[in-house]
Amino acid sequence: MVEHSGLDIMCLNKYGPSSSSSSSSDAEKKLFSKLKVSLTKRYPQKNAETLSAQYGTNLLLIGVSMMLALAQHGPAVKEEHLLTFITVLMLVQLVWMLCYMIRRERERSPLPERDAHAGTSWIRGASAARLIDALLCERENDCLFDCRRSGGLTMLALLSLIMDAFRIGYFVGYHSCISAVLGVYPIIHALHTISQVHFLWFHIKDVIKKYETFERFGVIHAVFTNLLLWCNGVMSEAEHFLKNHQRRLIALGYANISTVEVEPHCNCTTSVCSMFSTSLYYLYPFNIEYHIFVSAMLFVMWKNIGRTLDRHSNRKRPSTRSPGLLLGPLLGLLALASSVTVLVVYLIHVEKSEQTREAAISMFYCYGVVMLACMCGASGAGLLVYRVEDWPMDTGQNPSRTLDTELLLGSSLGSWLMSWCSVVAAAAAAGRSSPSFRWTCLAYSLLLVLEKCVQNLFIVESLYRRRREDEAAAPEIFSVTAPYDGIVNRAYETQDKRCAPLDAEPSENRQGFGRKHADGSLPAGNRLNVTAGRKRQILKNITIFLFMCNVSLWILPAFGCRPQYDNALEQETFGFSVWTTVLNVAIPMNLFYRMHSVASLFEVFRKV
Repeated sequence: MVEHSGLDIMCLNKYGPSSSSSSSSDAEKKLFSKLKVSLTKRYPQKNAETLSAQYGTNLLLIGVSMMLALAQHGPAVKEEHLLTFITVLMLVQLVWMLCYMIRRERERSPLPERDAHAGTSWIRGASAARLIDALLCERENDCLFDCRRSGGLTMLALLSLIMDAFRIGYFVGYHSCISAVLGVYPIIHALHTISQVHFLWFHIKDVIKKYETFERFGVIHAVFTNLLLWCNGVMSEAEHFLKNHQRRLIALGYANISTVEVEPHCNCTTSVCSMFSTSLYYLYPFNIEYHIFVSAMLFVMWKNIGRTLDRHSNRKRPSTRSPGLLLGPLLGLLALASSVTVLVVYLIHVEKSEQTREAAISMFYCYGVVMLACMCGASGAGLLVYRVEDWPMDTGQNPSRTLDTELLLGSSLGSWLMSWCSVVAAAAAAGRSSPSFRWTCLAYSLLLVLEKCVQNLFIVESLYRRRREDEAAAPEIFSVTAPYDGIVNRAYETQDKRCAPLDAEPSENRQGFGRKHADGSLPAGNRLNVTAGRKRQILKNITIFLFMCNVSLWILPAFGCRPQYDNALEQETFGFSVWTTVLNVAIPMNLFYRMHSVASLFEVFRKV
């Protein structure tokens, strides 16, 4: 019995582990294969967006940290350290763009899917040349400017290149006593600008379906590199205006204000160094807008990676002629001319005596009250037209339109913060001696809040409206009533093919089509009547007027008309450091809001 038991145990020890090990090994193989599939397919594609966003955010925070340290003018962090970091980021982006374009050229596969709404006229339409061209062209092929490759973005890039040329000239004049990084940076920036514009022209609409994880990191690196360049421009411009503000305070008798001047410790070898240095600050607004616009375009490209497009919504309407545009352009040009006049008068008189300075500030606020009141009325009239017209809402997925809405609302916060601070300061000054422009400043601030609220509503509703004939264009155009027997409705029978030319039709069919256009009347359900056309003309005139007004309100602060620095009303309430911090945050956001509104209104004009 003992031996038998021992044999049983031996048998179990001999055969039992082999069977269990084989089953466990099969289970481990299945688990490993599932884990491998999960890691190689679902996991990176699902989390690459989060990982790349965290990577880009930390890049931006590193650069912002260096900028904050540089703002203290200490010996630890210098300008060449920041520019070296940004130059390295630009070189990495150049390498990624080159690899992407080479891979696209070598691929034998068909052309990639393209998002018709990505990088469209909402961002490239920031140029008046594009708007004039769209008004004059009956068809897209007749345009004097290529509607897809010219416009605001190219103009801003060209002005950025001019700024790089001025920086190179400044470095040549002081090359004996400044770091070589100040000469390398504008060269790399110019190369980065040219390459990036080329990339945006030909690849911004691509919907990437291969190497998604790698391309996500490449695109987000480009997004945050441009955001960092935008922050650098904003900080440099804010420092320049702060120095000018401090000089004005010292001239007015505020002796406790100290300035920090950072100039090269050598003489310029050319006679135009001061001209280069002064001209840079007039070009900073264009460079700032260029980089923030590019960041928005690349962000849409990043959101489109791996996206499945809706074939119905992924199409663009052709550009058509727009008759009846007279009142909107005329009022817009009047607003633009008034803004230029106010800018020139303000810059001349604000540097003079206290009384002249207060008169210049009062002139600005009176002009702003009239301008904002007209813009509120125009936006409200546009909303009223939408309440009368029953166009349906477009609920399709569109990352570009979603980004437009979010940027409009987000960039409004800076202006609203500045406005409510002015309201509090004007109310707090009621019990003491206050300047003559206190009440106009209060009205201006309240109207600024109201104007942005109403204009945001108008733009967002316009972007999400869809014209009724877009739903069923073919049946409405080619609908045939009973008297016209024998006419073939090709738009209905062959919806995926183009209609044959009329020359290929039989004679009786040609006569039928002629009778249809001559005698036939559209069904009563169709709303293509004179009233609808008038409503579109009203909306287009309103859009052009708001377009020109936003351009005007961008020009004033961009080129030095900033009464918030000069009126001393808010500074007495909040203190110099707090109010300066508010302005350094709010004014760049307000500038971006105006330019982004310009681009969005151009898209609204094309859509209406």
